Amino acid sequence: MTNITHQRLLIIDFGSQVTQLIARRLREAKIYCEIHPYQKVTGESIRAFDPRAVILSGGPASVMDEGSPRAPDELFTMGLPLLGICYGQQVMMEQLGGKVEGEGHSEFGRAFVTPTADLPLLDGWFETGNEQVWMSHGDTVTELAEGFAPYGASPNAPYAITADVARNFYAVQFHPEVHHTPKGSVLLKNFTDLAGFTGDWTMGAYKEQAIEAIQAQVGNERVICGLSGGVDSSVAAVLIHEAIGDQLTCVFVDTGLMRQGEADEVVGMFRDNYNIPLIHADESDLFLGELDGQSDPETKRKIIGKLFIDVFEKHAKSVGGAKFLAQGTLYPDVIESVSFSGGPSVTIKSHHNVGGLPERMNMQLVEPLRDLFKDEVRALGRELGLPDSFVGRHPFPGPGLAIRCPGEITRPKLDILRKADAVYIDQIRKHGLYDEIWQAFVAILPVRTVGVMGDGRTYDFACALRAVNSVDGMTADYYPFSHEFLGETATRIINEVEGINRVTYDITSKPPGTIEWE
Repeated sequence: MTNITHQRLLIIDFGSQVTQLIARRLREAKIYCEIHPYQKVTGESIRAFDPRAVILSGGPASVMDEGSPRAPDELFTMGLPLLGICYGQQVMMEQLGGKVEGEGHSEFGRAFVTPTADLPLLDGWFETGNEQVWMSHGDTVTELAEGFAPYGASPNAPYAITADVARNFYAVQFHPEVHHTPKGSVLLKNFTDLAGFTGDWTMGAYKEQAIEAIQAQVGNERVICGLSGGVDSSVAAVLIHEAIGDQLTCVFVDTGLMRQGEADEVVGMFRDNYNIPLIHADESDLFLGELDGQSDPETKRKIIGKLFIDVFEKHAKSVGGAKFLAQGTLYPDVIESVSFSGGPSVTIKSHHNVGGLPERMNMQLVEPLRDLFKDEVRALGRELGLPDSFVGRHPFPGPGLAIRCPGEITRPKLDILRKADAVYIDQIRKHGLYDEIWQAFVAILPVRTVGVMGDGRTYDFACALRAVNSVDGMTADYYPFSHEFLGETATRIINEVEGINRVTYDITSKPPGTIEWE
């Protein structure tokens, strides 16, 4: 969404895989911020964004390498409060006349910083004489730029905390954004307080601003909204309907990749709760036909993205020529697909509604949630009055079961997967765990295993159970089921789902894994 009127903080991204966590900590403090890749940041773009302060993120490069990332030199003369984190600290020193060295200065993992002088940035720290932080650097600052002084040191980073108080420039070698730095959010909050932020980022304010932006973008034209029944598309649909009323038509596309009973549930749930025109498009033969024989996950995502657009364009004509397509795209979708728009981070996977879209579309996109994380979408849903049955639903990906079926997709495999998933979710509900878990699902694995059932040998599929807790989907930890629950669930799946003879539980966190299997 454009025309954000809240106080703004700009995060210049140098490619760290945890840059988004800076944004998360700031959003939690009710501070609006955006992540912009360093390649796209210029003095002119900074002035256009009009931030109250700037944070320079970490990154994998070395400032000593030729052509390594830099901030615009003009940034340091704008009078803006700055905070450099890890590589961000090093690039500040390098550009302002300090010195950075490599060999013999690396520091990875947990470390402890000791104070060397008082600094308002550190209010609430060092109550026990030192403070735990998380380091991840191969280079370190060995000489400070003019105007800077040291305020904290670790065993391998003599300038772990530095500042030029007169210019409101601060720099730390560690990562305050990760939970391994227990008081990191305190440091970030202190920085934003020093920069004059008041914490004006609320969902009530965002709702009113989003409605105005939708009305300005759409005018009197018609809009169709891709409705999946998940939290994101439901919130987007209700928000847009509040903005433009009957100009909106929702389209629920049954791709043949839905969970058991999902189509009837979603259509019924939406029609029972909202008086919004809704088209139920059964396109399962189209999607499954195009996906036949495809096994590469990126190829599958791009096929699905293209077919969604084809279907939406068909129905845009049927409602009188809709010129806009609304989607529930979130900020994590944009971040994970970021290299499609020139970002420095490695592309984790393209999302069918971001990197998976075809280059040519006949409709313009309306994406009112594009600036939000998942927990913020839920908060917006509550602000809009959506029932808990909508807001509390586990996330379900746009590509559906396609990304829970690694390898080739076949109708028999999908049928097996649907049944196993239904048993698993039923187990979770029966044990009263559904609302404790952020997302849970079954993936059918592209391997067959030998088993014994009764007196006979079986050679059937293995499946993996997945359940995670998360705030926004950017990081996640597996849910700690009891062995009794897992054993009971595995027994039910094997007994009730023909085609599966082995059940595993995925205990991978994100990172290093992703939540979905593809």
